[in-house]
Amino acid sequence: MKPQSNRFMSMQEMVGFAILALLIFVIFPLILDPFRLNLFGKYLTYAFVALGLVLCWGAGGILSLGQGVFFGLGGYCMAMFLKLEASTPENTKIQSTPGIPDFMDWNQLTELPFWWQPFHSFTFTVIAVVLVPVIFAFIIGVAMFRRRVGGVYFAIITQAIAAIMTILIIGQQGYTGGVNGITDLRTLMGWDIRTDEAKNILYFVNGGLLFACLFAAQYIRRSKLGRILIAMRDQEDRVRFSGYDVADFKTFVFCAGAAFAAIGGAMFTLQVGFMSPSFVGIVPSIEMVIFCAVGGRLSILGAVYGALVVNWAKTTFSESFPELWLLGLGALFIAVVLAFPKGLAGLYDDFIAPRVKPLFDKLRSKSNSKDADFVGAPAE
Repeated sequence: MKPQSNRFMSMQEMVGFAILALLIFVIFPLILDPFRLNLFGKYLTYAFVALGLVLCWGAGGILSLGQGVFFGLGGYCMAMFLKLEASTPENTKIQSTPGIPDFMDWNQLTELPFWWQPFHSFTFTVIAVVLVPVIFAFIIGVAMFRRRVGGVYFAIITQAIAAIMTILIIGQQGYTGGVNGITDLRTLMGWDIRTDEAKNILYFVNGGLLFACLFAAQYIRRSKLGRILIAMRDQEDRVRFSGYDVADFKTFVFCAGAAFAAIGGAMFTLQVGFMSPSFVGIVPSIEMVIFCAVGGRLSILGAVYGALVVNWAKTTFSESFPELWLLGLGALFIAVVLAFPKGLAGLYDDFIAPRVKPLFDKLRSKSNSKDADFVGAPAE
C-alpha cells in the first residue's frame, strides 16, 4: 500500500478538480439547452451517492446496497416541506379538508399527522434532510458493526432494508403518497421552481454543494482517519489489534456516506419536482453502486464522472433505441468491468497519468527551485 501524502491535494488532483469545475460551471451551461442542463443537474444528484460510496466501499471496504434509502429519506424530507407549501388553504379549496396534502385528502385523512408538522419550517427541513438519514445510518451501523457483520452479509442486509423501506412507503399511502410518491411540488418559499430560470439556478446550487462534499471527502481521505480506513479495509484485524475501535470508524464513514446521499436526494427533489419510492428500493441502490464502480471506487472525482457517464448513456440509449437500451446499458457495464476493472479513474491512471506526470514533476521542481532561491536570497 502506497503511503498517502499529508498534503490536502496534489497538483494533479488540483487540475482534476479544476477540469471538473470547468465542465460543470462553464461548459455544460454554455453548450446545453435548459432541458438538457436540467437532466445533467439530475445526474449530478446521483454523484452525491457515488461519492459517499467511494468513502464507504472504496476507502472503508463497506459495500452498501441500500444507499437509495438515504437518498430517498433526504428527498422525502425536502418533498414534505414543498408539499406543505403547495397545500396551503388557498391552493386546496376544492378538497374536503383544505390545508393538507392532496393524497391525504384522497385517503380520508382529516388532520395533518404530528410528524409532518415540523416540516412547515424550512430551517427544520434543511437540518432533517441530513440528520434523519444520518441517525438511521447510525442505528444500522451500531447494530451491524458492533456485531462484526460485514462483507457480503452487510450488503445483503442493506439490500433487505431498501426493500423493506420501499414496501413501507408504498403501504402507508395516506402518509407518504404511496407508489406515486409526493408530486406536484411547485414553490420553494414562494419561489417557483418549475421555470427554466429556477432550474438553472438549482443546477449551479447543486454543483456548489457537490464540490463542498468533494472537498469534505478529500479532507477525510487525506486525514489520519482516511489512512485508518484504508488500513481497516486491507487488514481489519491488524487495525483492531492496534487498539482502534473498528466499529466506530465504520459507523462514521457509513453515516458520512448517508449524509452525502441525503443531500443528493434533497437536490433531486428540487431539481425534478417530485420524490417517489422508485428511487429508494433495490434496483436504484444497485444502480448507484454501478455509478461508483464505473467511475472508479477509489476515486472521488471518478465517482462524479461515473454518475454523469452512466446516466447520460442511459438517457441516450433510451431515446435512440427504446427497445434495446437496457441491453446497450448492460453491455456498457460489462465492457467497463472487463476492460477497466478500476473504472474510468483506472483508465486515467494507466494511460493518461504516465504521460502528464513528467509535466507535473517539472512544474513542481521549478516551484521548489524558486522557493529555494527566495529562501536563500540575502536580506536587503
